[in-house]
Amino acid sequence: MLFVSVLVNLGLLGFFKYYNFFTENFITAFSFFGNDITWQSLDIILPVGISFYTFQTLSYTIDVYKNKLAPTKDFVAFSVFVSFFPQLVAGPIERATQLLPQFYSKRSFDYKQAKEGLYLIIWGLFKKVVVADSCAIYVNEIFSKSDSMNSLSLLLGAVYFAFQIYGDFSGYSDIAVGTSKLFGIDLMKNFKYPYFSRDIAEFWRRWHISLSTWFRDYLYIPLGGSKGSQWLNVRNVFVIFLVSGLWHGANWTFLVWGALNALYFLPLLLNNKNRRYLNAVADASSIPNFREFIAMLSTFFLTTLGWVFFRADTLAEAGFYIKRLFSFNFNGGFQYLSIERYAPN
Repeated sequence: MLFVSVLVNLGLLGFFKYYNFFTENFITAFSFFGNDITWQSLDIILPVGISFYTFQTLSYTIDVYKNKLAPTKDFVAFSVFVSFFPQLVAGPIERATQLLPQFYSKRSFDYKQAKEGLYLIIWGLFKKVVVADSCAIYVNEIFSKSDSMNSLSLLLGAVYFAFQIYGDFSGYSDIAVGTSKLFGIDLMKNFKYPYFSRDIAEFWRRWHISLSTWFRDYLYIPLGGSKGSQWLNVRNVFVIFLVSGLWHGANWTFLVWGALNALYFLPLLLNNKNRRYLNAVADASSIPNFREFIAMLSTFFLTTLGWVFFRADTLAEAGFYIKRLFSFNFNGGFQYLSIERYAPN
């Protein structure tokens, strides 16, 4: 039954989200060897939030199979768990062991919890509307005109996108967590100040935590984690990051983004330094020390460089952007971009 459930869930996800991507690349590969195949892409309408509720359903099936959770007899509670509207579109991805039992118990209005929920909703809206949407105006303009931008402006565009994607993802998560609190439901915290990370391993413990821990528990550890040979360790790291990239979208840019993060992570893993930063930044003082500050700045730069692939439409566009970024053309300083000029009418 586990095999059937996994096959059906991943089969539906693969068809709706990746059918055209894999088919196009399959045909391109055959055409490279001189074999022309006639094929027409399908106009597939992607169901909203399919990746999130697919992963939640899989977590339930796997946890039941491993006896971590008793199978539920309450169809309504299970249906609500799969389609809980606050986190349906963009997470956080909840485990059945944590979320499902909350639907069994009677809930009453809690003023303190509701106040916390409203605070998170307002804070999430601020991240989304004020931070992310404002940055998006500059990001769209700089990426669309990268051929006429100097290095400083391209760096600024990449930094803007780093804050845009954080504002989008974490803002929605805050809104989802806050809305759930109004219903007396607790969801997990999905982002913990990721840009204060001192290396890429710490970044991934702070960024999109529900997705990172899902891949860790249901893919990385079953593959053997870091307990096998060095070759298997390398393989597992690349598998987890490539799948993470593909999960975000059916495009080679996401796969390269995943591979790049795997390359960032490997030296830490191979030198047993991937868990050296488990404490909070500036744990013993009010501000980070110089070494922590340089480590955070370096990690942010590497992460921002990776975001270029995440944002670009094609690998060629990402490569061109990075090439011009490192051309060290500083003529004109930061090329001025006016919000009023580029804001939509």
